[in-house]
Amino acid sequence: MELTPQEIELFRHNGFIKFPTQLSKDHVEALKAAALKDIAEAVEPVARQADRIIRISAVWQRGGIFQETITCDEILNPLESLLGPNIEFVLNRHNHVYLRDAGSTHSLELHRDVSHWSRTIATVLIYLEETNLENGCTRVVPGSHHLPAFAHLKDETLQQIAANQTIPLPMPAGGLLAIDSMIIHSAGINRTDRTRMSMTLGYHSADELASGDNAKKMLVRGTRPYRGNDEPRK
Repeated sequence: MELTPQEIELFRHNGFIKFPTQLSKDHVEALKAAALKDIAEAVEPVARQADRIIRISAVWQRGGIFQETITCDEILNPLESLLGPNIEFVLNRHNHVYLRDAGSTHSLELHRDVSHWSRTIATVLIYLEETNLENGCTRVVPGSHHLPAFAHLKDETLQQIAANQTIPLPMPAGGLLAIDSMIIHSAGINRTDRTRMSMTLGYHSADELASGDNAKKMLVRGTRPYRGNDEPRK
């Protein structure tokens, strides 16, 4: 399903959009099972907090259901409306699954994932469990991707403004949220005795000024057209 012109405009204006598509229950359960298996077996690379594994990284490199998810039509079809027909998956930013419980503290502070509009990422968050106000749904500051590129988020005035304008985004299991990675956002605090699992993926439009393959990116749709003026047009 493609995004409508109105949905595209909302993404440009607000910095986020809930995709009209979502993953099926069976797909979500298969993805959760694969992630929990790798967590139980401590398949590296992983991140720990207080001796608990809270994140598995390099999910593309794990293959199987992870790669199937990264390249599925439910993500790439609406994403093509934002990025165009030539899409790369970013290997060295995001590319992980988080398992958050009541003790998780990572990413609770308001932050940006990238620092400049010319190098931003279309981030897609996949919710593998329902996320709500109680278990720490994603929070965003709408329109904050338009703030100056190097706005210092440790500035007390900006922090206060951002905190006052933050809104929560509850999502169902299988729901897909796309954000401009310049937007100010954070995870919420999980105040329950249950987990909140999500998968974070980053995509770029293929760089038309970069020729050849890039070891940090995987082409997941289309081609890599080169349009530099240092070579004759074919």
